Amino acid sequence: MSSPDSIATPEDLHPSLWRASQLAHATTRCIDTGHATLSSQLPGGGWPAGTLTELLLQQAGIGELRLLRPALAQVARRRIVLLQPPHAPQALALAALGLAPSQLVWVRSSRATDALWAAEQVLRSGSCGALLFWAVHARGESLRRLHLAAQSADTLFFMMRPLAAAQDSSPAPLRLSLRPAMGGIEIGFVKRRGPQRDAPLFLPLTPSLLQRHATLDRPQPAPAPARRVQPELVG
Repeated sequence: MSSPDSIATPEDLHPSLWRASQLAHATTRCIDTGHATLSSQLPGGGWPAGTLTELLLQQAGIGELRLLRPALAQVARRRIVLLQPPHAPQALALAALGLAPSQLVWVRSSRATDALWAAEQVLRSGSCGALLFWAVHARGESLRRLHLAAQSADTLFFMMRPLAAAQDSSPAPLRLSLRPAMGGIEIGFVKRRGPQRDAPLFLPLTPSLLQRHATLDRPQPAPAPARRVQPELVG
């Protein structure tokens, strides 16, 4: 009879398997979130690189960039792409987050198909540290294409989608809902490789410099058109 120590674990059988009562082991490189309470709730203890992660927002601008700031700072040696942000990136706010505006590429498009194309090119190029893509509408087929493209490199890839999209199916292995709360945000675990968590996690966030000194703000340079995203990244 086999001893208890010799019994294979689900991860031994396949990396995509895990016990329902435990968080799965990460199958890709993970970047520390910079928030210990959040990292402890994520497989691998951080944001997974080389895969699609969805942040489902009650509304844009509730602290998603402050949430991601520690991770973005870790990958800022390579370009960080902001694709279809709801507002023009502000140099003062970026500096307050510790992100040099010169390291960011702002891409906008009037056509959703061009934005999706640009996202796929950024992911497949492997030249960027992170891609933040705000998308109001995204079909399942488009999500699958982007998830597949993300696996070709180790880029941190976040899609910001409306909270209502939580009802839709998605290939993203990690989906979190974000709602504003006094002094921070509430994070809901819509999907993760691990046990279901019904109670949201409150994460305190300090006000950004922009919120305290809004009149000192100045915008970033004009965005790059989506169909010219590759020359912009390598230039």
